[in-house]
Amino acid sequence: MLGFLLNSDKPLNVLCLGAHCDDIEIGAGATLLKLFETYKINHVKWIVFVSNETRRQEATVSAGKFLEKISNHDIVIHAYRDGFLPFLATEVKDLFEAIKKEFQPDIIFTHYRDDRHQDHRLVSDLTWNTWRNHLILEYEIPKYDGDLGIPNFFVPLEEEYINRKNSILIDAFASQRQKHWFDDATFKALPRLRGMESATTYAEAFYARKIVF
Repeated sequence: MLGFLLNSDKPLNVLCLGAHCDDIEIGAGATLLKLFETYKINHVKWIVFVSNETRRQEATVSAGKFLEKISNHDIVIHAYRDGFLPFLATEVKDLFEAIKKEFQPDIIFTHYRDDRHQDHRLVSDLTWNTWRNHLILEYEIPKYDGDLGIPNFFVPLEEEYINRKNSILIDAFASQRQKHWFDDATFKALPRLRGMESATTYAEAFYARKIVF
């Protein structure tokens, strides 16, 4: 397989977008941990759109742990209602436009456009609608809907990154632990499968619609 490297000379601006409070961590958490240790990072914006007070507190703690080595970062947790983002698309679009005016990302992590959750799809659609000349990687979220697809961009990961990601997730999001799928086994299963597909042990996989080499 051909490898892909970012420009390691220029410090990166990274934009992480998640519909819900644990989406970024589940979909791209281990990749972000590796990215932050491998490349020079200038600024990270970590933005979540749906939350309540309990989830907001959890998400702030979780994001802080992922970003603890990044001195220049912003964590923004909005309080939109779960499942209703498409009905508030005009307001959410205004937020995207505001981000665009103040921040120029080198790489964007967002949701997969064919995700069956309506909030996820809207965030993905608005990402592409707002940033049309950027490196965008769409992450995947395992869920009951069974909407996993065929990703085309793989990030091989040492097990330590998977373990750190899972530990932060499970420790930070106490409100989610009662869910039958929210455990270490689930969060290791998909990276193991994607690792097999990319001829390694563990990997997180993404959908890269457009890359210019």
